[in-house]
Amino acid sequence: MKQCWRWFGPDDPIALAALHQVGVQGIVTALHHIPPGQPWDEPSIADRQAVLATAGYSWDVVESLPVSEAIKTQSADMAEHLQAYKSSLRALSARGIKVVCYNFMPILDWTRTALRAPQPHGGAAMLFDLTDFAVFDIHILKRPGASEDYSSDVQQTAKDRFLRMSDKSMAQLQHNVTAGLPGANDQWSVQDVRALLQTYAHIDRDRLRANLIDFLSEVAPVAQELELRLCCHPDDPPFSLLGLPRIMSSTDDYGAVLDAVDLLASGATLCTGSLGVSPEFDGPDFVRRHGDRIHFVHLRNTQRIAGSDSQKPDFFEASHLEGDTDMVGTIRELMNEQRRRKSQGRCDWQIPMRPDHGQELLSDLGGHSTPGYPLIGRMRGLAELRGIMAAFS
Repeated sequence: MKQCWRWFGPDDPIALAALHQVGVQGIVTALHHIPPGQPWDEPSIADRQAVLATAGYSWDVVESLPVSEAIKTQSADMAEHLQAYKSSLRALSARGIKVVCYNFMPILDWTRTALRAPQPHGGAAMLFDLTDFAVFDIHILKRPGASEDYSSDVQQTAKDRFLRMSDKSMAQLQHNVTAGLPGANDQWSVQDVRALLQTYAHIDRDRLRANLIDFLSEVAPVAQELELRLCCHPDDPPFSLLGLPRIMSSTDDYGAVLDAVDLLASGATLCTGSLGVSPEFDGPDFVRRHGDRIHFVHLRNTQRIAGSDSQKPDFFEASHLEGDTDMVGTIRELMNEQRRRKSQGRCDWQIPMRPDHGQELLSDLGGHSTPGYPLIGRMRGLAELRGIMAAFS
């Protein structure tokens, strides 16, 4: 697989030129300064490519070309935003970029309650704690009916925890939950989240899936014509939060959507960490079932915390080879898929991958890196993953 690295643009604290020392072969990035629903133009794309080329890199994967809330909810600006999305695809194609990652998560992107939870070895990792999330949901956001989504034990523990929290710790929890990624929901307030929740008042799981299929029915034929590969990232975590539906949380969910829009251009981003939070997830099986439609891979591992809710478990970002996902088996199947594609003469036989959500280690510590995207932790992860790929090459 092509060993890529997520880079957040000129404000990323990790210098592009330094990544050659890590063995990085390609870059995953996006134009985070352009709001969802607005078109990307060729000059802006070319400017980013020029920055990458100066450091000796190509732009291998767009992550992400965001799908606006208007498209997800099919609200007033949907038609305009769909045209902008198609325009962006045409501009990317004109600049020679072929792989575009997106997600269809309502309102929040990936969600964690702690961005730098201390680990026994002295490093730090992102963590999701259901009780802390209930504190945010019930007592800070004060979402109507929120208590009904939690067991009586979680409700009581969350109430006790909230009553002991300082204003500073409440503000930190709110920041952590709504942190998201640059250009997504990184500036949202509680009032913003409340207002956005109202737009989903009449959207259940079936309706949201239908909206995703409608979106793909519009944009995937354009991508197919342009020989682009769209790939949907799974829900992170793969269960409902804030009473919102989740529709890309399992291998079967992907099957339903990929079958509904049966074009090679409509594919999957396999994120082993997101899907792996579910005890039912089987990474090798996902590759065997959907391998021909996997256009991009996030290799990361998550570890469920013993004693937590089996349906909505607490978890943390584990080292890449130490979590609940069968990373070795998954990579074995991905390497087999590459060989199959190569034998068929597919030009996309080499699948781009990147190490994802590394732990903060050594010089990463101190809070100066983008949460979840430290240098040393991801470098360790890439080295470990590279070793497995070499074993199966």
